[in-house]
Amino acid sequence: MPWDRPARHPWEIPLLIVVIMVTAVAYLLALLLITLELFAAPVVDENGAEQAGSLVTSPYVLLLLFAPVLLWAGRGLNFASQRVNGVKMSPTQFPEGYRMVQEAAAHFGMRKAPDAYVILGNGQINAFASGHGFRRFVVVYSDLFEVGGAAREPDALAFIIGHEVGHIAAGHVSYWRQLGMFVVPWLPLLGSSLIRAQEYTADNHGFSYRPHGAPGAMATLAAGKYLNTDVGVDEMADRAALERGGFVFLVNAMASHPVLTWRMWALRDRSRPGPLFWRPRPHRPGMIPPPGGYPLQSAPRAVPPKPV
Repeated sequence: MPWDRPARHPWEIPLLIVVIMVTAVAYLLALLLITLELFAAPVVDENGAEQAGSLVTSPYVLLLLFAPVLLWAGRGLNFASQRVNGVKMSPTQFPEGYRMVQEAAAHFGMRKAPDAYVILGNGQINAFASGHGFRRFVVVYSDLFEVGGAAREPDALAFIIGHEVGHIAAGHVSYWRQLGMFVVPWLPLLGSSLIRAQEYTADNHGFSYRPHGAPGAMATLAAGKYLNTDVGVDEMADRAALERGGFVFLVNAMASHPVLTWRMWALRDRSRPGPLFWRPRPHRPGMIPPPGGYPLQSAPRAVPPKPV
């Protein structure tokens, strides 16, 4: 049964509209500068030689001018790289991951499941979603299958796959959307806030598909694939309301992903959206953790042996 959707972070669309407007203005300014340069009278130096126009040769202006082609080519090269180097998930190759991708796509009401590839992780814990043309795909680093193996925490892998498929279901990898967000790298606060809102939206998708995978996924992001079971996720989430200060605000504001303590808090407190700008506050002073939603389970602690 497809999921009933209101899981998009409430700040995502307003921030997207502002970023698209800024990007459109940047495109128009680039075209205007080039037009003025081309039709302007040539500048002659003291020796009578014409000076080359500085606006046309500006790398930023050229980047904006060729943005549609550069973005299209970059997406195509990325997709081609996965097709010729990645292991494509199928019923016979990484069948567990393949099943999760199919299930997540069906859960989100997608007409077609994206392609999915596994690439060598070399110790990195990562996954991403992208597309080219009418194709959409998910890439999972191989180390995540060590976390998601049957003997470990397959729910954690399912949450991560649900998160990445959620990016596709929410339209985050659309060519036109990414073209409208082209100036995000030059908007350190506004652009990063939009990306964080998208990450919260994708987390909501992952939670909807496999809520019990959220603790293992967050613990793995915090401590890696071997020490994730030593992480007390509730204990770490509690610190989101306790760690304060201007530098904490800046670290989150400049990050492309929500800081981990805030992200864990958001996955635990399902009564309100993930905190985007300000640290989360308990519903009442001293109430940690807050009520509502699925409680993240802390990792079990080793019990010391009884003295003989």
